Amino acid sequence: MPEHTSNPIVIVGGGIVGCATAYALSKRTTAKIVVLEQDTSYRQCSTTRSAGGIRQQFSTPENIYLSQVTVALLKNLATEFSPDANLSFREHGYLLLATQIGLPIIAENVAVQNAHGAQTTLLLPDALRQNFPWLDTTNIAGGSFGPTGEGWIDPSTFLNLLRQGIRQRGIIIQQARVREFARTNNHIDSVILDNGDRISGAIFVNAAGAWSGELAQSASIHLPVEPRKRFVYVADTRDASDALHAAPLTVDASGVWFRPEGTKFICGVSPTETEEPPAVDLDIIDETLFNDRVWPALAARVPAFQSMKLINTWAGYYDYNTFDQNALIGQHGEIDNFFVASGFSGHGLQQAYAAGRALSELIIDGKFTTIDLSRFSPNRVAANTPIFEKNII
Repeated sequence: MPEHTSNPIVIVGGGIVGCATAYALSKRTTAKIVVLEQDTSYRQCSTTRSAGGIRQQFSTPENIYLSQVTVALLKNLATEFSPDANLSFREHGYLLLATQIGLPIIAENVAVQNAHGAQTTLLLPDALRQNFPWLDTTNIAGGSFGPTGEGWIDPSTFLNLLRQGIRQRGIIIQQARVREFARTNNHIDSVILDNGDRISGAIFVNAAGAWSGELAQSASIHLPVEPRKRFVYVADTRDASDALHAAPLTVDASGVWFRPEGTKFICGVSPTETEEPPAVDLDIIDETLFNDRVWPALAARVPAFQSMKLINTWAGYYDYNTFDQNALIGQHGEIDNFFVASGFSGHGLQQAYAAGRALSELIIDGKFTTIDLSRFSPNRVAANTPIFEKNII
């Protein structure tokens, strides 16, 4: 990208992905960077409504590497940000359970993870009972456990660190709702705001999360990303032991997950297609999934959860990639100055920092230099070459 251009890099979306991209770019270029965010209160932001998970237990090498960059950052916060930077990383690990049918799949995944530097291990039922005495292993043939480099962080603090980082570099997040990308042939000229104002740019980055697909369509660009509403349930139980309060983020073979949160627990499950709730107001809460699927599965898997009581619920959006549920990162083939960082499908918090760095390399250098994310190009959609991740939660 030429440094002498007077037109800025325009990033649409000021959540974790947009801020990470702005942060990485600000370390590489003196070009003006404009970040546009429709909700600068972040009350409805997907980042702040995340469960905060960080894991390396994926089946796709790119996903493993993306999370490893974030883990490395967590070990180096003082150097990267400030001596008092702290994301409250709870390195309790992830535990993924499997039935006999699923055991070969997680065993294969562990081999892939180990080959790419993740310290995950396969545990059979005896080892599961020994390490996690609160667990009922009925119908469980094994589990994969990542004791290091996995756990959860405070999403809001992570976002605030990046916001502070870009602010220190002179970048202000502007409150504005982008209505459309203005396109001439194979070039984006500007974005048009809700109030009719236009902002011209040299480079445009679509990091608009759950709304990135709809926004891309405004320029007749196909991006298979849509909002999917997900619920996080907060529950308490009088029978939880100290060991259970120190549990890893545990994913049952049913897909139901839970983790400790202070003195309580949070939990959830991804709905089936028939259970998919309308992607409407996040303040509209539905406890059906908790009553029908989450609590029954947890009560069977963890006896202490038989006394579990639901005390609160919140909802957030996945920027759900309907094509293959993996991130779309890179330049869109139709448009010479249009870049995408979206479609993370629930992995945005843990992958944003690395994705932003990779995208900055592509914009500045014209190629990936630290992590090759070529396979995550949005152009794989038109080429019909999906990359399916086996470890989706």
